[in-house]
Amino acid sequence: MPFSCKAAFFIMILVSTISTSNLTFAQSTDSIPNNIANTQNALIESPLVQVKQGVSIQGIKCIEGTQLVLKAEDHSPACVTASAAQELVIRGWAMSPSSQAELIGGTSQADMFNKPGNVLISDQFNNRVIEINPVTKDIVWSFGSGNSSLCNPGPGAIIGTNDAERLSNGLTLIAGTGLSANASGSMPKGCIDNRVIVVNQTGQIVWQYGEAGVTGSGPNMLNVPVFAIQLPNHNFLITDQGNNRIIEVNSAKQTVWSYGPSSGPGTLNSPNSAELLPNGNILIADENNNRVIEITRDGNIVWQYDTGLQAAAFASRLPDGNTLIVDSGHSRILEINMQNDTVFQYFTNATSRSNPSPLPSNAVNLSNGETVIADQVNERVIIIDSKGNTVFQYGRTNLAGVGPNELNWPYTAFVIGDYTGQTPPPTSFQ
Repeated sequence: MPFSCKAAFFIMILVSTISTSNLTFAQSTDSIPNNIANTQNALIESPLVQVKQGVSIQGIKCIEGTQLVLKAEDHSPACVTASAAQELVIRGWAMSPSSQAELIGGTSQADMFNKPGNVLISDQFNNRVIEINPVTKDIVWSFGSGNSSLCNPGPGAIIGTNDAERLSNGLTLIAGTGLSANASGSMPKGCIDNRVIVVNQTGQIVWQYGEAGVTGSGPNMLNVPVFAIQLPNHNFLITDQGNNRIIEVNSAKQTVWSYGPSSGPGTLNSPNSAELLPNGNILIADENNNRVIEITRDGNIVWQYDTGLQAAAFASRLPDGNTLIVDSGHSRILEINMQNDTVFQYFTNATSRSNPSPLPSNAVNLSNGETVIADQVNERVIIIDSKGNTVFQYGRTNLAGVGPNELNWPYTAFVIGDYTGQTPPPTSFQ
């Protein structure tokens, strides 16, 4: 088909809006212009050459960092970066991922969404949440722009994602923490979000607490929310870090309980997580106080651990009574028993190519005895067995990105359907 001037103008406009590289294209006429193509890996032929060699669409290989897209008009293949693929779908040039999967005879993203065993990741500096098929490492669902430099808190977007939890009916609870100035090199001025939202599979916000871009401590206001869970009573427990408090709000956005004394031993200093325990108490990772505390609903501290911790980023109480703690400043995951003895520890900076200070930010046990870790500055999510062997990894160690198998400061990671040591959500949203 001839490449019309109108189509050329459209594609050039599109290209000017996509700040990506490493693009490999199927053809030179009825596709995106070759002047932005880049076939850096000589071992993998361009999609056009592969097709001419008799390779089926299902068998086309793309260079590392790119993925296959099919043109909506004639299904011609191209290999582009993930962010470029999103733009091409939005502009109508490329088929949607689900339609493409159905066309080539694969399982659609919709079919793989919310499958037990998938991994839900808050990809902090990419301003998105992604759900990963652990077998194929395909992204089967995402929310947010995936653009590390775009400050657009509001519908369809989330900034500086610090937490994402899968609720009932495929809903996802997300903490829009925001980014402080200079936290990310891609957004030096920072970007305020300050929302906790619940979205459905299509990305529609069905519940929200906090206002986009607004900071405060009054009704419906937050200041750097870093963690949120839905309680069995359907209320939401929010770790409001900038206000040094934990609040419980109901679906009507009324605060029904809060903890955050302004003085005394219970004063919090940048709390980073809070879980409801089976006994009704609250377990808090009091990050900058370098401790984990268990409090009653009356605010009394009934248990504390602070031995040798530096930046306690997360804590959970395991079924056997042990406590799993993320000692972020020491790049360590440790498990202590009820006598406060260390029974297990794992250092995330001891692996090959690791950042010397990766600041792991989240770790939870799984029902099979493995542990999933968000190894933040190492740009990866890993699952280790009880001996510390890595059995799964998503993200390239110490290399940030937004393409396939790439992350940018991932903050939390949870295996869908496994709530070992965590507060399980109710079986219905309301």
